[in-house]
Amino acid sequence: MSNYQRLDNGMKWRIVGRLEAGQSQVQICRAFNLTPSVVCNLWKQFQDTGSIERKPGQGRPRATTATEDSYFSIIARRNRCATASQLSRDLYAATGTRVPKGNCFQKTS
Repeated sequence: MSNYQRLDNGMKWRIVGRLEAGQSQVQICRAFNLTPSVVCNLWKQFQDTGSIERKPGQGRPRATTATEDSYFSIIARRNRCATASQLSRDLYAATGTRVPKGNCFQKTS
C-alpha cells in the first residue's frame, strides 16, 4: 500500500503562503512531512495558474459507462475464459452498444 495522502485546500494554501513569504521548499517539506516533489509541483501549479485547484477532466476519457463495466464484470465472472473481444461482442448482443477498439478489459477474480 502507498502512503499517498491528498492535501486539503487549507494545507495547500498554507504551503503557498510560506513559499511566498520566502521560506525554502526544504524547510516546508520538513514542517509538513512531505516529499520535495509535492511542494515543488504545488508551487509550479500555483505560479502557472494562480490557483491550487486541480483542472477538471484530467486523465483519459472513459470508454465505457459504469453500467457497462458492471455488465462486463458479471459476464467475466460467469465465463472466466472469455477474451476482451468476446466480452465486447456479448455486450453488443445484449445492449446494441459497441465498445471502441483498443480498450483493454481485465478479467475480475
